[in-house]
Amino acid sequence: MSDTDPKSEDPIPEGEAPEAEEAVVEEVMTEDPDAAETSSEAESAEENPPTPEERIAQLEAALADAHRNRLLALAEAENAGKRADKRISDNAKYATSNICKAILQVADNLERALLAAPEDKRANNDLVKNLAVGVEMTGKELETVLENQGVKKFVSLDQPFDANQHQAMQEVERTDVPTGTIVQVVQEGYMMADRLLRPAMVVIAKGGPKREAVEADAKDENASVDTSA
Repeated sequence: MSDTDPKSEDPIPEGEAPEAEEAVVEEVMTEDPDAAETSSEAESAEENPPTPEERIAQLEAALADAHRNRLLALAEAENAGKRADKRISDNAKYATSNICKAILQVADNLERALLAAPEDKRANNDLVKNLAVGVEMTGKELETVLENQGVKKFVSLDQPFDANQHQAMQEVERTDVPTGTIVQVVQEGYMMADRLLRPAMVVIAKGGPKREAVEADAKDENASVDTSA
């Protein structure tokens, strides 16, 4: 037989077991105070459950948040759809912008060709006259094609210089017009729908009166006119 007898082991004294359990509980609470606090809150919630009115208020608040989030999601989806539609519309509207720019260069060359055939030379030479007429008809056909694509020429001569539409090539001394007035157009500018397709190359005046002063004088003159019947 074995020398060790299980029955001979010393039993735990009855008074020491509760103290050991208390020590374990204290050790757990010391190591994890948050767990103890969470347990305390859970016990408090179980002891003091929310009243029906409080529960209804909580559910209504959650429902309001869900409704607000749903509206925000719908609005964002609608805005995304509008942006996509605008991109599609812009792509369709301005898809031919590059080819239209190339056609403008052809139209410019036709205008330069007409400068080589002034009216006096046409009158004395039927060949030059017929050639000039053919060039003019071709130019008008190109203009029609451009207009069908939404391309239109804008007026620049005698207008104030606008950096958004004009490209200044030169400044000349002119005291008879306000400073910044376009006195010569070297190359016409064009718009495609509401976008600038090509800026106008212009010559602007300098040395004249300021445009603000001229406009103010014009307003004063219009105000002094008696328009009553």
